[in-house]
Amino acid sequence: MGEKWRADLSASFRRRLGKSAHELGDMSSEGNSCPDIWELDNGDVAVIGQDATSSYSTRLPSGVSIDPGEQLVIIPRNMMLSAKPDIPDA
Repeated sequence: MGEKWRADLSASFRRRLGKSAHELGDMSSEGNSCPDIWELDNGDVAVIGQDATSSYSTRLPSGVSIDPGEQLVIIPRNMMLSAKPDIPDA
């Protein structure tokens, strides 16, 4: 097995993947523009969404876990689909 992955918290935002919540009409609160998907300058991806950890933690599929320090977030389907052209195949 390889080395355990850890988020590089010094990485900066490079570019939005897909369309903004404002463009898609998916703003989660008045005047707010999240959820969102961003590529970081190291190639990792940051996702801003609704925290659903407590709702899903007891009904995760077999083999799936949420480790301490992790959160399960949900974004709208149309936001993920709008990001597809910006995500490389390999």
